[in-house]
Amino acid sequence: MMTATLASEYQRIRQTSVAICTPLARDDYQLQSMVETSPPKWHLGHVTWFFETFLLQAFVKDYQPFHTDYNYLFNSYYQTVGSMQPRAERGLMSRPTVEEVYAYRAAIDERILDLLTNADPSQVPEIASRITLGLHHEQQHQELLYMDIKHNFWRNPLRPIYLPQTLPVQEATALTWETRDGGLIESGFNDGDFAYDNERPQHKVWLEPHRLASRLTTNAEYLAFINDGGYQRAELWLADGWYYRKQHGWQAPLYWEQRDGQWYEFTLHGFEPINLTAPVAHTSYYEADAFARWSGKRLPLEAELEHKLRELPISGTGTGHFSDRNTFHPQAGTGQHYGSLWEWTASPYTAYPRFQPLEGSMGEYNGKFMCNQWVLRGGACVTPPDHIRPTYRNFFYPHDRWQFSGIRLAEDIV
Repeated sequence: MMTATLASEYQRIRQTSVAICTPLARDDYQLQSMVETSPPKWHLGHVTWFFETFLLQAFVKDYQPFHTDYNYLFNSYYQTVGSMQPRAERGLMSRPTVEEVYAYRAAIDERILDLLTNADPSQVPEIASRITLGLHHEQQHQELLYMDIKHNFWRNPLRPIYLPQTLPVQEATALTWETRDGGLIESGFNDGDFAYDNERPQHKVWLEPHRLASRLTTNAEYLAFINDGGYQRAELWLADGWYYRKQHGWQAPLYWEQRDGQWYEFTLHGFEPINLTAPVAHTSYYEADAFARWSGKRLPLEAELEHKLRELPISGTGTGHFSDRNTFHPQAGTGQHYGSLWEWTASPYTAYPRFQPLEGSMGEYNGKFMCNQWVLRGGACVTPPDHIRPTYRNFFYPHDRWQFSGIRLAEDIV
């Protein structure tokens, strides 16, 4: 029964990646607009390589790779597996063709399902564990596909539309503050279901009394920061942030553009006038921190957000929205703790006490990135709804802006 259910989940999640790419023209599959993004074709090949490398080569006797060069082309950062195409040069891969990558996916899918059906019963638990990890890995890349496609299209002077759609009408919601008592809490994952190794082990954290904003910061609130000279006031910025702002000429969040005195925002549905009641999106940690300082507040700690997330259902009223709504843009409302936008925290991405990475190549998945990055919590409007947990730790560099990130303010109770 376990293998039948897992096989069904495997097919569903693998098909979702194909569906995300369905609106693309063939030429769109190879775009790489900056070093941080990857071509859609590479994403489709890489997640397939993951299953081939860590399942078929590990559990199928005398397995012969689908293509001897794919280990180099589609390896991302697994140094223990072999060398790889430089990240900045993935867009140069005109071969394999789109059709060949889809043929690769189909062939590996067939072999994975055969492995599930015919595996030695003693190996089924480990096979199931690796497939589950691979499916969550693929869901991460589904979110990356939305992120990268958006940036690719934005860099095109024609500004193509990924999915023509009129965004819903949004009503303003008042900002209130929830008082949180703090105290000694449990943080981290301790259940029997899936979680990444960076969510473990569960440990105790002391929280001081604080308040959390009832919703994400809106475009109107962030526009007030801009109009008050927020991007010209060095005293609001961390030193590294001020350097990045000056070096890259930041004057507004990524995807904002001013035309005839009116601010517009590029979305996956095209350019839209800024909706003042919607959450501000695509800010860096540096911008979020400067805005918080300008507001006389601060960004929340990751444990503060996790403590709140544990009290809430992942889906339902007041919990934001995910990729299954097909809007791919944050909406106004209350709560927004799950979905809408990943929320920057004031917490650096470091290991929990007693953290142990997975053994072997799997141990390269998270632990080696625990340096110079910051934690985000809660998921976004491009996150699959079954991919999120209260303990989920996303992480990006403080200057990154192409991810679907937003701002929730916090303040200390003195």
